[in-house]
Amino acid sequence: MQLEKLVTDFKAYVERIAMYGQAMSIIGFDAETVAPAGGMAMRAKRAGFFGLEIFKMRTSDEMKNFLSELAPHLQELDKETRAMYRVCKKGYDEGTKIPPEKVREFAQLRSEAGDIWVQARKDNDFSAFAPYLQRLIDMKKEFLVLRADEMPEGGVPYDIFLSDFEEGMTVTMYNDFFDKLKAVVVPLVKKIAASDTKIDSGFVETFVDIDTQRKISDLLANKIGYDLNRGHIGETAHPFCTGPEKSDVRITTRYDENAIFSSFYGILHECGHAIYEQNVNDDIANNILGSGTSMGIHESQSRFYENIIGRSLPFWQYISDDLKGILPDSFKSATPQMFFEACNKSEPSLIRVEADELTYSLHVIIRFEIEKMIFAGEVEVKDLPKLWNDKYQEYLGVSSPTDADGVLQDIHWSMGAFGYFPTYALGSAYAAQLLHYMNKEMDVDALITKGEFDKITAWLTEKIHQHGSTYTPNELMEMNFGEQLNGEYFAKYLNDKFGSLYNV
Repeated sequence: MQLEKLVTDFKAYVERIAMYGQAMSIIGFDAETVAPAGGMAMRAKRAGFFGLEIFKMRTSDEMKNFLSELAPHLQELDKETRAMYRVCKKGYDEGTKIPPEKVREFAQLRSEAGDIWVQARKDNDFSAFAPYLQRLIDMKKEFLVLRADEMPEGGVPYDIFLSDFEEGMTVTMYNDFFDKLKAVVVPLVKKIAASDTKIDSGFVETFVDIDTQRKISDLLANKIGYDLNRGHIGETAHPFCTGPEKSDVRITTRYDENAIFSSFYGILHECGHAIYEQNVNDDIANNILGSGTSMGIHESQSRFYENIIGRSLPFWQYISDDLKGILPDSFKSATPQMFFEACNKSEPSLIRVEADELTYSLHVIIRFEIEKMIFAGEVEVKDLPKLWNDKYQEYLGVSSPTDADGVLQDIHWSMGAFGYFPTYALGSAYAAQLLHYMNKEMDVDALITKGEFDKITAWLTEKIHQHGSTYTPNELMEMNFGEQLNGEYFAKYLNDKFGSLYNV
């Protein structure tokens, strides 16, 4: 087969896979927002059909043949086709190394463990969940043996799971990143706790009706650059961003009438994800490269708009008058400085999802260190509650009186999603690194103060958005900045911001 025809046929095959994925994204959004409860069974059947079709196509003999025939010609291919090969090869390898009966067994175990976890958390009973967690860990260790050839040279088995969620990341890389972060954040948290500077956030914890908050959401989306002609804001219990491709990228938020920052920052966060998707290059927008390259890089965009922009003083100097024009009269006396301080109030807490920008990464570090110990055989399941509390006491100075708010608080282990947690910290670190390099080319604070977000987005599009999944995270950072992930920028960002805020 001539190479040109081979590439054409390969791209057509992969585009079919992408189309199934696009259909699933629409089904998923519909299910979470407006779909009737009575259609649940058929929605599940449709989702199952498309999911199975994608899996069969990713692991088919036809895909195997494409990969084997393309392999000798990789250097002759353009960068997009090489990237499609990389993504498809990874999907094929992951889908064919584990026997189907093991896949089914693990899926059933996850389903059972999820139900048990829900009840165990409700009952504050880790012992009820522990046997299921042990089985999940045992099976994941079996999978590591089957995937041993994926372990990087000089690495450890846990590296395989880390790379599943952030391609190319290893324990060594995360250790370096988190060590730099801990060296700054842990002592800073203790200094803030002892500081005489206290922040009053009570004025934002007041009643604001949902219709008013919807107007604020529309204001923010339009100001920040989320194109609602190619998007939509829905409402769900848990905010998310999804959509088939760049011409249809949808987000959701949730409203709390007594906590306007919940939807305020939820919108900015999801707009960051959506702006990324809306600015992928047209040439790759409709195939498997047409989405963000990784969870960490994707999260960097949401964190950039939410935190770097949205929690900055320049942003409040820009937006506060418009915002007060919508908010109740009780906010009329609020100044940009008051809003800025309130949205950056920092104090140690037990719950990861409620943590502030400074302390959040410590919640992630704790989970990463525990997972490392699990897969190095250094801790037994029965000892996890105590280990959890010991680390919370060490890093945050708090410990949970209950397992429900301690070791049982996250759903991820019941899903067998080991290696996932570290990516939550990557987004903020990548965002700070991007800010460092962006500031070399433009005055970012001045642009934010004037509301010139289009210039910020144009820079991010040039460096990040347009490429979709063409490059791995490490390749993308190296190509643009001559270095990979570097935690020093985030550590400095946090130290400068919170040190100044709390006079420490």
